Amino acid sequence: MIAVAAAAAAAVVSALVTAGVTGGAEAKPAPTVTVTKTAAADDEDVTPADDESTPAPETSDDGIYALDDTVVYDDSDVEVGLSGFKRAVTGEFGEPENASYLGFTIKLKNAGSKTFDPTALTVNCSYGRDGKSSEAVFDSDAGLEGGPETRLLAGRSLNVPWGCELPKGEKLIQIEVTPDFDSEASVFTGKVR
Repeated sequence: MIAVAAAAAAAVVSALVTAGVTGGAEAKPAPTVTVTKTAAADDEDVTPADDESTPAPETSDDGIYALDDTVVYDDSDVEVGLSGFKRAVTGEFGEPENASYLGFTIKLKNAGSKTFDPTALTVNCSYGRDGKSSEAVFDSDAGLEGGPETRLLAGRSLNVPWGCELPKGEKLIQIEVTPDFDSEASVFTGKVR
């Protein structure tokens, strides 16, 4: 009798766990990305990461891309690319003050049919082989004022100026961009002059 009661209790618990896990809703596929290669403009200060000291990142499904790649998020038709890499130093009113940094532009393009909300854009940088964390740079004199504050209508593009600390002797940079809360991060990496 005890064995029958234990078996019935186990069946009830199993049914509850299964219902809680499945939730009755269909599972949605994970977001996917497509990578396209773009040519760097002549005025950019990008050095391809194909020298002997740093192997070139492979553009694959692991979310690692070269600095001049464009990533297309297949689930939302949003494109993310980086351009206009320039070294500079923040001014006296910049944050952090008098810091060497790498300035660049994040280009967001909404190739979809719905409005996209990039106000949750996050950018994290690190530099060097040991991956030292790099602070975001804010300098209104240089146009570095943070992320976008507006939605991106279908068919429109938005250029977001950004800066990350990069000491003068460092060349290897890693820039992680997440366009919104629903997207996976794309990691762009390579060397700059």
